[in-house]
Amino acid sequence: MNEAVMPSRDVADLIAIMAALRTPVTGCPWDLEQTYATIAPFTIEEAYEVADAIERGDFADLRDELGDLLLQVVFHARMAEEDGRFDFGGVVEAITAKMIRRHPHVFGDARRLAPADVKRLWGEIKAEEKRLRAAAGATQPQGGALAGVPVNLPALTRAVKLQQKASQVGFDWNDARAVIAKLREEIDEVEAEIDAMNVEAAGEEIGDLLFAVANLARHLEVDPEAAVRRANAKFERRFAHIEARLDADGRKPEGATLEEMDALWNEAKRIERGGQ
Repeated sequence: MNEAVMPSRDVADLIAIMAALRTPVTGCPWDLEQTYATIAPFTIEEAYEVADAIERGDFADLRDELGDLLLQVVFHARMAEEDGRFDFGGVVEAITAKMIRRHPHVFGDARRLAPADVKRLWGEIKAEEKRLRAAAGATQPQGGALAGVPVNLPALTRAVKLQQKASQVGFDWNDARAVIAKLREEIDEVEAEIDAMNVEAAGEEIGDLLFAVANLARHLEVDPEAAVRRANAKFERRFAHIEARLDADGRKPEGATLEEMDALWNEAKRIERGGQ
């Protein structure tokens, strides 16, 4: 590349920059030593940062984070090109072919479908794609109704996907209230293990409780990961109020009583809800 590298709106320039970074001798030593495995955690992290920018409604940051995520795609594609497997163009071709194939109600003959019919057709097309990959000898995940859910997904997200797959074969409750009953049952089981002072068993029951919470979120069409992110932000915001109020009196949380901090927490809640 020319030494005077300039910012560009052309994805070809980004691909060329990555090629330069991966060029032996003249490239970047850090970029050159990376592999698919070492880059994968950064790819996951960048996807989370995209979600965080969306949650905060920060569109300037979203633009930057989407760029960082795109860089991850370009990085993996470059390594694959060096291995003679595929290149960035192949990635684009694969996803455009998939989107056209999975949307016959837009690009094909299956017109005027209701949302439920679109969802059903999408599932049928995915199943056919899986069958064709198997027929072609492509590496497939282990079979079964729950197959194909990546193990490295966030735990709550993976729980929802496992539950969705089980639901497709009829293993599911019919409404959210049945899941709430299951939640109460799981809480009782956690409490029983606490009473028995069995920490290990209590931990297992807490796992079951969280799985049931994810199931309730799924029935209500709530993303549990997004819900927890919002709860985390709320906790941070309210605790910051406690710290600010104490700091105004020249104090710190460790010097306050639990009752004092709880009162300030409730004050933060009232302020958020428009109270005095």
